[in-house]
Amino acid sequence: MEPVLPEVDAATAIDRVAAGSWLLDVREQQEWNTGHAPDAHLVPMSEIQNRLDEVPSDVEVIVICHSGGRSLSVTDYLVREGRNAVNLRGGMIAWHSAGGEIDID
Repeated sequence: MEPVLPEVDAATAIDRVAAGSWLLDVREQQEWNTGHAPDAHLVPMSEIQNRLDEVPSDVEVIVICHSGGRSLSVTDYLVREGRNAVNLRGGMIAWHSAGGEIDID
C-alpha cells in the first residue's frame, strides 16, 4: 500500500504561507504568467530534479500546480528527497476560490 502524502486545503495553505512556509509552484512558465500567488517560487515540474537545490530543506514546502495532480507527484518526489513537502489539494483553482492573492505577469 502506498503511503498517503501530506496535503492541505487552500485556506490552510494561505495561512501557512503567511506564517513562513515556502510556496513552490510547479507549473510551466506560460501558466505562471497567467496568474500566480505573489509569494510563490516557480520551479516547473519538468525542472525539479535539476533544480532541487533551490528548494529549501529547513522549512515546510507547500507545492502547488493548476489543479493538484502535478503538485502531488512533486510532493512525493520531495518527500523521498527528505524535504518537508505538502501538496496543496486543488491547486491554483482552490487557492483562488479560497481568496488567495494572484499576481499576473
